[in-house]
Amino acid sequence: MSKATIKFFEALARHGHERLLKKTNGTIRFDLERDDEVDHWFVEIHGGTVRVSQQNSDADTVIRSDNAFFDRMLRGEAKPLPAWLRNDITFEGQFRLIILLERLFAPPPGARHPRAAARDHRRRG
Repeated sequence: MSKATIKFFEALARHGHERLLKKTNGTIRFDLERDDEVDHWFVEIHGGTVRVSQQNSDADTVIRSDNAFFDRMLRGEAKPLPAWLRNDITFEGQFRLIILLERLFAPPPGARHPRAAARDHRRRG
């Protein structure tokens, strides 16, 4: 598995509580394919508290992707929902957890917060 994938899940586990997920409860298992193997990452979210392990357990949502494409999502080059629509990733289970994933991944390269963009626009105007 890639270093980016390991860093992402380790950071998620270290962070422990994710404010953006405070109203979320559920489990997600990521099945990331590489060569002839599948790496499993199990993410449990309870009221914003996030726990991560590498167990292959039943989950509310199971997301499958190849590791290279998952790394693109980690870098903000692809987002989960459009990736699912293009069949770059597949999932089974609760759709709402796919939507919530958007909050965990990096923004697209060059993206700015809307407030910063509006402030810059006012300065130029």
